[in-house]
Amino acid sequence: MPAEIHLDTNFLIYYIGGGDDAVVRKVEGWLTEGRAIYASAMAWAEFQCGPLTPQEHSVALDLIHSVLPVTVETATEAGRIFQETGRRSRSLADCIIAATAIRNSARLATSNRADFEPFLQHGLKLV
Repeated sequence: MPAEIHLDTNFLIYYIGGGDDAVVRKVEGWLTEGRAIYASAMAWAEFQCGPLTPQEHSVALDLIHSVLPVTVETATEAGRIFQETGRRSRSLADCIIAATAIRNSARLATSNRADFEPFLQHGLKLV
């Protein structure tokens, strides 16, 4: 089975809302390839801040194989990379999203690559 893909909040928003044709094509391609699509609990929570229609919520639930919880291990990893990447203001959510992907050996799909590049040295793989 191909490697799984974790979606950052912006990929969920752009796919579900149809606001970015490139994102839609990428996600559809991954689904065609049989890749499992996941989201961290943090990305899912940010996505739920909406606004979302009931249909958009339903489409997102159908897309995501699973929403992965923030475990003790994931929270510990997030804290470590927060410390080691300069304790950047407002970066804790990104640290949790990155740590979830790192701990699950997954690739993270994001439109905000610059926000996640500091985590590459800690094992994050971007799509």
